[in-house]
Amino acid sequence: MKASHILVNSLSEAMSIKDKLNQGAIFEDLARVASRCPSSARGGDLGEFGPGQMVKAFEDATLATAVGDISEPVQTQFGYHLIHRTG
Repeated sequence: MKASHILVNSLSEAMSIKDKLNQGAIFEDLARVASRCPSSARGGDLGEFGPGQMVKAFEDATLATAVGDISEPVQTQFGYHLIHRTG
């Protein structure tokens, strides 16, 4: 799998970002300014990862998201993620 993500603290933040994405905002640009993950410097790019490398909720959501699509907000112990499946 290959994905990028935006990590925020609250569901309301994630929903606000999802709305912006639905209105045409660019995922990488929003990741750079909104995500609290170190991957924000790379536009949220997490690179490739295999089974068991990410927490289960994140992995499950990535698998359920079609390549090219963006997930609904996913909660993990780190916060709320929007996942852009890129491969």
